[in-house]
Amino acid sequence: MGDRILVLGFVVAATLAPLSAKAQTVPPLKSVSVDLPSGFDLFPGGTAAQAINSNCLACHSQDMVFYQPSLSHAEWQAEIDKMRNAFKAPVVAADEPAILNYLLNMSVGK
Repeated sequence: MGDRILVLGFVVAATLAPLSAKAQTVPPLKSVSVDLPSGFDLFPGGTAAQAINSNCLACHSQDMVFYQPSLSHAEWQAEIDKMRNAFKAPVVAADEPAILNYLLNMSVGK
């Protein structure tokens, strides 16, 4: 019985040996430098920007938002709904009209 186990062990080892010999080498790693926006800038506009600063800067820099294409009222509303429903963003419902207004005025100013 012990001889059979020993033979079985040799067969398994011989079968798996070629697989370990074909292991791929890991490519060398190199350092890169990436410049990212600071993310600390507030949306301009004083009190008109208070709602967007309070609700959106947790995930988005103002630069990222400013680089969005001009969207219609319905499209911006869909974006806000997506942030709330799909991504579970804690957007305060009472702030939603002010956020939407800010985004619409931002789009007009481009």
